[in-house]
Amino acid sequence: MKIKKSAEENAISLLKAMGLEDKKDFYPDSLSGGQKQRVAIARALANKPKYLLFDEPTSALDPEMVKEVLNVIKSLKDKLTMVIVTHEMGFAKEISDNIVFMKDGLVEDYGSPQHIFKDTNNLNTKKFLEAVL
Repeated sequence: MKIKKSAEENAISLLKAMGLEDKKDFYPDSLSGGQKQRVAIARALANKPKYLLFDEPTSALDPEMVKEVLNVIKSLKDKLTMVIVTHEMGFAKEISDNIVFMKDGLVEDYGSPQHIFKDTNNLNTKKFLEAVL
């Protein structure tokens, strides 16, 4: 039973870190989209990964929920390596050490946020950024 107690303590600690300790007994259908996404992040972190992949973590969220999920991801920046697929370019610029710009499944451009957002010579990167910023 020590293992179960330890797992429960870890789960509650992770939910608390996500700002969801009060939701520990709730079913998924009673949570908002942002809360579900943060629970999913907590579940992934329970495995103590070195790396975490996010595939458009905010794409299905209402605009008011986006910020809370991005804040959680931002809080993980110094704790593990993350690969984040996103169209949230301001967020990508703020949080990233490196950015890979892809088009049609191929790497078009790669570099620091400074390179991608200010110094790139890649026309596809420039066009994309002009369209979304």
